[in-house]
Amino acid sequence: MRLTSEIFVAALLRRVFADGGFAAVERRGSEAAGAIFVAVRGRSGALQLLGPAPQTMAGEGGERRFLREAASDEDGLRQRLEREARFDPDFWVVEIETETPEVYLTLIEDEG
Repeated sequence: MRLTSEIFVAALLRRVFADGGFAAVERRGSEAAGAIFVAVRGRSGALQLLGPAPQTMAGEGGERRFLREAASDEDGLRQRLEREARFDPDFWVVEIETETPEVYLTLIEDEG
């Protein structure tokens, strides 16, 4: 059974905080099934956006997986999230500060 978006986000924030890191919910989406986007900031200032992988790539038991998106600067991030809002306004945006997002999230690397 898949965790609700709200519980997944709460657990992500707790894990980051427990490791002494920073995390914040920038936008609250649907509590039950809102898509989750994670903006990852490195301490060096690097920015990357992780978006939800398609359901066909979900792990066993409905594990949430994430893909790296093309937004690598503030403007690209804003534009991508604006497009998402027009498509589906019930999404979450969580920002975390880490150099290693794979510690907290299951990433699917782009093979193309």
